[in-house]
Amino acid sequence: MEAGIGHSALLPGTLFTDRPGTACPHDAPGPQAEARPPTRTDRTRVVGSGPRSACIAHPARLPLASGSLLSSLGGHISNELRINDRIRVPEVRLVGPNGETVGIVPTDQALKLALEADLDLVEVAPTARPPVCKLMDYGKFKYENAQKAREARRNQTNVIIKEMKLRPKIDQHDYETKKGHVVRFLKAGDKVKITIMFRGREQHRPELGFRLLQRLAEDVEELGFVETSPKQDGRNMTMVLGPHKKKADAKAEVKAAKESRAAERASEAAEERAERAAHPPAAQKKARKRSENLDPDIDL
Repeated sequence: MEAGIGHSALLPGTLFTDRPGTACPHDAPGPQAEARPPTRTDRTRVVGSGPRSACIAHPARLPLASGSLLSSLGGHISNELRINDRIRVPEVRLVGPNGETVGIVPTDQALKLALEADLDLVEVAPTARPPVCKLMDYGKFKYENAQKAREARRNQTNVIIKEMKLRPKIDQHDYETKKGHVVRFLKAGDKVKITIMFRGREQHRPELGFRLLQRLAEDVEELGFVETSPKQDGRNMTMVLGPHKKKADAKAEVKAAKESRAAERASEAAEERAERAAHPPAAQKKARKRSENLDPDIDL
């Protein structure tokens, strides 16, 4: 019971809330209820008896009938287009199956045209006034969009930065091996980060690493360029090389090279089979050997 309120002041169905602007769900919406929809944090109770005593339940158990309340609490948002009977507007701007503009027609008439053409009425622009709808085969439309999305994901290119670590006093053979890896990365369309690692007193001779990075950049200048100049980073010196070719072009070239090698192998195999068929190897008769169990004096 609230302080300062007696039993004589209470009427059946009186609603008490801890927040202003909250109405009982059984009452018609008033100006206060429209100002702020009830939330699950409102603590509501009803003093009285009768069928309205159901409002004593925790507000979390109350039915969520308001669309604004559902949107404020969050929920699943569908990306599907409205089709056929799901279109509730009175009139739409209709577009034919071949892209021709029919005009503004009632929704019932548009549905009848879609039924006669054995097509679906799809709401392609719901925010327009009136909404734009098109006659199409919705199943085929969804399939084609899925195929386009799959092809786009297949053709998308991700730039990968490879890393190659060197020492200032690297041997010539090791240098050639590392340079071969860098060349392979650049041919594949990837960026390469070159790191020179200094140890001990080598840190006082940064010019050794700088000259080594310059030498490597000159050796691979036909395949890549210096994207980030050499810079000292603690005990390391780094440089980034970028490829002249784009990743997509490099992938296309690699794919074409694989297909050409496969075609060459297939042609060589076909020629070998044809040669074998034209000149079959002669069957050689195995020479008969003398049996060791026979008497050596017996003439065969």
